[in-house]
Amino acid sequence: MAFRAGSRQPKREPPGPQRKNYITPGGLQRLKDEHRFLLSRERPAVTAVVTWAASNGDRSENADYQYAKRRLRQIDSRIRFLTKRIDAAVVVNPEAPRPAAAASRIFFGATVRYADGSGAAHEVCIVGTDEVDLDRRHISWVSPLARALMKAGAGDRVLLRAPGKVDRLEILDVRYESIPVAPFREPPGAESAGKAPTNTGGV
Repeated sequence: MAFRAGSRQPKREPPGPQRKNYITPGGLQRLKDEHRFLLSRERPAVTAVVTWAASNGDRSENADYQYAKRRLRQIDSRIRFLTKRIDAAVVVNPEAPRPAAAASRIFFGATVRYADGSGAAHEVCIVGTDEVDLDRRHISWVSPLARALMKAGAGDRVLLRAPGKVDRLEILDVRYESIPVAPFREPPGAESAGKAPTNTGGV
């Protein structure tokens, strides 16, 4: 069996054009759903609160106004971030046909079963940085573990170097199948949920 050291660490993105945002179809849909929610529902709702709060007196002492303005800045910042991530998205469908040689090796979108140094088996899915979900064992393709696994195949052994940890892993199985991504859900307490504004600031 081949032994390969996977000790490369994620690099900082150099100045210049934005790095491609590799992502699964489900992950991109979640970004688009959140972007649509913020732009078409939450931002207009918060803007209405700003207008309402501004009519209640001295803005410098108006807690509703100050909170709503801060929330609006947060929403605008998130919308800009999502826009950049969506524009840079390169969709990789794990279920898409691929050459036999590639299908037996670990790349973006792979579902990998491996054994750690103690012999315990684990399974991870390699996804985009916007799709990380540790409860589902979805790990980023730039994480130390994914970097160690990349390009290995069943039967290979790789060396994982992570902060405070060095481990030898054996690849047990490599598959390419649908990776379920948790859909975007409207956050609790969203202004667009119909919550009536209350005047908590001094007038």
